Amino acid sequence: MSPSTAPSTPDLKTADPNKLAQNLSKIIEQSQRVLQEYLKRQERGDQISLIDPAIIGKSFQELFQQLLKDPDKLIKAQVEFWKNYLDLWQAASQRLAGHETQPVIEPPPGDKRFKDQQWAENVVFDFIKQSYLLSADSLQGLVQSVEGLDDKTARKVQFYTRQFVDAMAPTNFVLTNPTVLQATLDSGGDNLVKGLQNVLTDLERGRGQLQITMTDLNAFTPGENVAVTPGKVIYQSELLQLIQYNPSTPTVCQRPFLFVSPWINKFYIMDMRPKNSMVKWMVDQGFTVFMTSWINPDERLAHKTFDDYMLACVEAMDAIEQATGEREISAAGYCLGGTLLLSTLAWLAAKKDKRVKSAICFACMTDFSEPGELEVFIDEELITLLEKQMGERGYLDGSQMAGVFSMLRANDLIWYFVVNNYLLGNDPYPFDLLYWNSDSTRMPRDMHSFYVRNMYQKNLLRQPGGITLAGVPIDLRKIKTPVCFLSAYEDHIAPWKSTYAGTQLVGGPVKFVLSGSGHIAGVINPASSDKYGYWLNPNNSPNPDDWFKGAVKQEGSWWPDWLAWLQPHTGPQVPARTPGDGKLKPVEDAPGSYVKMRYDQ
Repeated sequence: MSPSTAPSTPDLKTADPNKLAQNLSKIIEQSQRVLQEYLKRQERGDQISLIDPAIIGKSFQELFQQLLKDPDKLIKAQVEFWKNYLDLWQAASQRLAGHETQPVIEPPPGDKRFKDQQWAENVVFDFIKQSYLLSADSLQGLVQSVEGLDDKTARKVQFYTRQFVDAMAPTNFVLTNPTVLQATLDSGGDNLVKGLQNVLTDLERGRGQLQITMTDLNAFTPGENVAVTPGKVIYQSELLQLIQYNPSTPTVCQRPFLFVSPWINKFYIMDMRPKNSMVKWMVDQGFTVFMTSWINPDERLAHKTFDDYMLACVEAMDAIEQATGEREISAAGYCLGGTLLLSTLAWLAAKKDKRVKSAICFACMTDFSEPGELEVFIDEELITLLEKQMGERGYLDGSQMAGVFSMLRANDLIWYFVVNNYLLGNDPYPFDLLYWNSDSTRMPRDMHSFYVRNMYQKNLLRQPGGITLAGVPIDLRKIKTPVCFLSAYEDHIAPWKSTYAGTQLVGGPVKFVLSGSGHIAGVINPASSDKYGYWLNPNNSPNPDDWFKGAVKQEGSWWPDWLAWLQPHTGPQVPARTPGDGKLKPVEDAPGSYVKMRYDQ
């Protein structure tokens, strides 16, 4: 792109100077209130931030020590930066003189922060943008080039450097964002007053922590406009409700199908709307579908362990047998639910229980040696702090985990909303996926501690007998059930090369499918969709890169391909089953009461 040869300058006129002055006074007054409220709630609060300055500082201290050992590299980086900056000054001067120039640096592809035309057409904002990009590129390049750091520390400093770089973007400040600046002048500062009100609301909702509102939290209700596939809760325990969905076909596959959902977020990512509901699609394909809906725990369930969740999964399978008369089933597990499903299969295998005839794991980790950027938070000091907090409260607050996931995509899930909600003063747009994303759940103290330490920190699940659940040493190699692993190419929570390791750990027939997109869209990609595509390769090489080299890209959704794989394991057709036909009578209508439990409102 070539900027215009007639450089524009910012139009700093406001329609009502008096109104702007009055609003500036309100903003100063309200800013003091925001600060006071924040400090007051921080004093009362008992929530530990997962961003610990001491831990971050220690990592950067090691970085600086290594930099001092090789000053030539630092000098070279500075010289290169100033050379590029001089080129930028010269280009800006030429543009001001009316000459056409080419940008010294462009935003990376897909960067939506600089979409306002003023970032290219206006000399001042173009200079601000390119100055930022040069600084960001230089800083991150320097950090990545430092040698002598252990891998974990290197990943930490790279991660936190990116957080700093993202936070300092000129788009995040009133005077250096042309869209915000124009909105402020046009409205006489109404946008900033409304933005501060939004800040206060989010501080209130977060009980002292800034819990950014990503969508209209009053626009959706499970059972009304999300999680609407008809069914009944046919079993309930302390930890879960088991939903059986109403049939939509006259006959169904003999073997019922169980979804084992994660309990970091709620189950209805698989039943969001009829057009993209995996639950409804499976019902329409002629399956008797069951779903685990996990409780949102409070301090009374602090003692619940990973063992308890696994036994609850077995209880759900027993309940399916009571409800349908069928012992043999097929199953699927999503994310943490997939890790639980495979652990359960290994536990059943040790007991010679072969009731699960096929399984698919969506974005599921079994080998945690390369957990991606989540490794930044698997730090002994931080885990100890969290365990101390959970010891007092009995659970990990869902907003803390949600905050971690947001940091992995900070520009999309943090700074976009800072600009939209706080600087532009807009109300967030009603979006069902972001409503679900905000509907996070707590994690019981004992379960979370076991999971983080034994799987993420020590990586014991992959080791035969490395962990013991309900008295049984878990050995994934004993799983002879056919297993399909579905991963997503752009997954930032469960990196696909890490999830691929599961193909080498189980002992039965294995299929691996790699979808396009990320942790959610890569999985919830309806059969009617022509987006993203997926890769197949029947040869499960020990190395994921070798697998990918031999993989063939397919168009559209992976769902029909999965259905073709699943069909031989489903049994013959039998008359459709209605919830309540068997030995278990309905407790309540789907989606049940557990999914509606929230603690953030």
